[in-house]
Amino acid sequence: MPRVRLLDSVDRQRADRVDAELVDGRDPIEIAKLRYSPIVTDSDAEKRIAAEAAAELVEDGMTIGLGTGSTVAHLLPALAARGLNDIRCVATSVATEEQARGLGVPVEEFSALERLDIAIDGTDQVTPDGWLIKGGGGAHLREKVVAAAADRFVVIADSSKPVDSLSAPVPLELFAFGLRSTLTRLGDAVALRDVPRSPDAGVIADYSGEIGDSAALAAHLEADPGVAAHGLFPPDLVSDVLIGQGNAVDRLALSR
Repeated sequence: MPRVRLLDSVDRQRADRVDAELVDGRDPIEIAKLRYSPIVTDSDAEKRIAAEAAAELVEDGMTIGLGTGSTVAHLLPALAARGLNDIRCVATSVATEEQARGLGVPVEEFSALERLDIAIDGTDQVTPDGWLIKGGGGAHLREKVVAAAADRFVVIADSSKPVDSLSAPVPLELFAFGLRSTLTRLGDAVALRDVPRSPDAGVIADYSGEIGDSAALAAHLEADPGVAAHGLFPPDLVSDVLIGQGNAVDRLALSR
């Protein structure tokens, strides 16, 4: 029987800890109802089991934010397989929208919905206290908007993503207007990424300097009017982190 490990907010740095208290009083198998292969070893399989666990959190009638990236690519077929009724989804990228629709998962523009019940997305890095770096695929502006709109933001990842502290690069989305001036203010630590503009016509770049205090760097980047979004996601935005670890999922519940 595969293991479902619930890590509490005190001991989340101990990957071997099995929390005696259940998050909501139910058996962890009932929470996740996970489906696994008998042997899971590689990172892609770890992404899949984390994504399948997240898909089990979605219920009929929910409004859902769909993230972007290789881990979310596993979420979409798992979500489609649930056969849920009356769900409404918004996507953070064209790639996610196209894959979801191809699987029969309904996607609509994020214009009529004021809030979302749940958003599910991957991450590039996650620290023990819940800071994230996202945006390796350049979708961090829409990902952050969707996460902020959700009552519950669930992060899914393989076992390579937890880190002791965040490290560069930090993805940025910059306004095209006044771009040269923005780059001058931000300094040599910021370089443009050789990729197309975002769906919102933003210019994708990366900050490669020291991160240090994540909150301080986030505030510094947000203070520049030329920065549309950065890839630092604070812990108060995150509800749960599901990490595929071998043939089990470590679930870290964070206070919001």
